[in-house]
Amino acid sequence: MEENHSYSDIIGNLQAPYINTLASEGALFTSSYAAAHPSEPNYLAIFSGSTQGVTSDACPLSFKTSNLGNELIVAGKAFTGYAEGLPSPGSKVCSSGEYARKHVPWTDFSDLPSSVDQPFTAFPSNYANLPTVSFVIPDLLDDMHNGTIQQGDTWLQNNLSAYVNWTKTNNSLLIITWDEDDGSEGNQIPTIFVGPMVKPGQYSEKITHYSVLRTLEAMYKLPYLGNAASAKTITNCWQ
Repeated sequence: MEENHSYSDIIGNLQAPYINTLASEGALFTSSYAAAHPSEPNYLAIFSGSTQGVTSDACPLSFKTSNLGNELIVAGKAFTGYAEGLPSPGSKVCSSGEYARKHVPWTDFSDLPSSVDQPFTAFPSNYANLPTVSFVIPDLLDDMHNGTIQQGDTWLQNNLSAYVNWTKTNNSLLIITWDEDDGSEGNQIPTIFVGPMVKPGQYSEKITHYSVLRTLEAMYKLPYLGNAASAKTITNCWQ
């Protein structure tokens, strides 16, 4: 998950060479939209199918409703969220240095064990040890929130390019998306799918965070949460 940039901020921007390379190698969705402003409701939307009525970046929050992490665990799958700068596994602190809990939605759901909440330093170097689904949340400097587009692009290349290479022979998918735009393009954001099962190209159907959630749920035959139930599964970008 990246932060606060519109589609045209990123796509074609020479300050984001790695992301644009991935966009050319994978599926680029040219009509992808966030759910709301500001940041926090978008993270809740993509993780639980609802903004949970949140209209701010309030912290702390706590919900008892279901979510993608819980669905996966109930189905015998695994979920972990990796957040850069999280001071300790399972920490509920609202902020610490450049870490911001408002960007880490699984910390807000009481049906998840604290073990799913890990610092990015716990991201496996042996990618075969990854959970079924994981989220990666760079810190405020590396997700383009406080840092530059170039800084976020470099962080992504430095930290996930080896994983991207691994996906090519291991049937694994990387999704790169933004929480919201910068207020300039009606909340249009870049969304990119990269993996060996992806048919490279540009895809113009309108998608949202709920479409992405529904597609992840469809992959693992999970129930559709909240607004994902009325979204459309993304089906046309697969080999």
